[in-house]
Amino acid sequence: MKRSKTRRQFIRQLGGASLLLSAGNIPTTAAEKTRHEEYLLESTRHSGPADTVRIAGIGMGIMGYNDVNTALQVPGVKLVAACDLYTGRLERARELYGKDLFTTRNYQQILDRKDIDAVIIATSDNWHARIATEALAKGKAVYCEKPMVHRIEEGLPLIAAHRSSGKPMQIGSQRVSSVAYAKARELYKAGEIGQLNCIEATWNRQNALGAWEYTQPTDASAETVDWQQYIKGRPSEPWDPKKFFWWRNYRAFGTGMAGDLFVHLLSGIHVITGSKGPEKVVSSGQLCYWKDGRDVPDVMTALMSYPDSTEHPAFQVVLQCNFVSGLGETGSLRFIGSEGVLEMTDNGFTIHHHKMSEAPGIGGWDALETYPKAMQDQLMKQYNTRWSPAQREASSKPPTVYRLPDNYNEDLDHHTHFFDAVRTGKPIVEDPVFGFRAAAPCLLANQSYFDGNIIRWDPAAMKIVS
Repeated sequence: MKRSKTRRQFIRQLGGASLLLSAGNIPTTAAEKTRHEEYLLESTRHSGPADTVRIAGIGMGIMGYNDVNTALQVPGVKLVAACDLYTGRLERARELYGKDLFTTRNYQQILDRKDIDAVIIATSDNWHARIATEALAKGKAVYCEKPMVHRIEEGLPLIAAHRSSGKPMQIGSQRVSSVAYAKARELYKAGEIGQLNCIEATWNRQNALGAWEYTQPTDASAETVDWQQYIKGRPSEPWDPKKFFWWRNYRAFGTGMAGDLFVHLLSGIHVITGSKGPEKVVSSGQLCYWKDGRDVPDVMTALMSYPDSTEHPAFQVVLQCNFVSGLGETGSLRFIGSEGVLEMTDNGFTIHHHKMSEAPGIGGWDALETYPKAMQDQLMKQYNTRWSPAQREASSKPPTVYRLPDNYNEDLDHHTHFFDAVRTGKPIVEDPVFGFRAAAPCLLANQSYFDGNIIRWDPAAMKIVS
């Protein structure tokens, strides 16, 4: 951007972002020119009419309570019922939301109520598709936590159920609604990093809670938990509190690192690139530390090949999770292009700029000095004649930083978009097609890990290629 010639402070609008520069930021010396430009992203949340939307939470664990609490920040949303298989969570719901709140261990009692407009599904992964399908058939709008499905074969039938219902359904990957990701997409599409060739994404943890060893209640038993409902549709097995309260660690009920954390990363990748998904998936990993009975890895890496398409050039994605990271909880998401890198951060993103020189290199770490002196002189003369000084120089400039305001809440934006759709029919920002295209490659990463093979995928048809 062209900077003001004066040294006064100013703010310039740029497509939903503001450029913040003070007198001290305006470069006047070579050293000062290394300082970055910084933009403040602005929330564009526009809530629709505040007509009352009556909701119920199905699955009142960690994400259930978080989703309900966020939903209740949207004007006009009212919680009228809650469902969970553990009685202690229902007791807690009445403590928080009023003793008159309707509570049940049977989700079908929720779906049968005519006064409920929408449900939030935050159960273990294996129940997502079943409950969502029934809820849509009962005329309920559905907010469903990611991953949208537990198994690949559940995806297309749930998409069909959504389409035939005519009801809104949104998947719960909040990055899809973030203004940071919207702005990053705009700049990526404008060519800020040149041609994309690779994406590196990590999500690492280093503590028991991060590895899903959550605190268990003192009264956990087959009496306080409806275990038979929990395992319905599966071979009978004895009560196991770990499989209920630590369900993410078990393939029968959860989807491990890939279904939980890889889905977040792929959702962000697909928002920015507009991609439908990869055509090839392979993964590797191990269980090296959290040997608590789980049957999923605690270190995992996946490589996904994205084909050339109308939305983007071909590129590679490397996804990595480590629950024994040695650095605590860390993460990164980097879009690497021919002229720069777009790096997402917790409070926005940074674009690093670097463009290769037009001319090839000569000298330095090169074979040039291994040739006879006369030949070296001849090669240098030819090089200097062909390439101008400007063509010989790599192009670089200070990074550009985009940051979110301190009070920004992408979760609230995501829920606001959902309830706008419930009230007005406004298009959903993360519908089941998007949700399945983000979840399926992650489920394929699990399949590749356990089967030890490369899996080919048709991202347009959303089917495994034989």
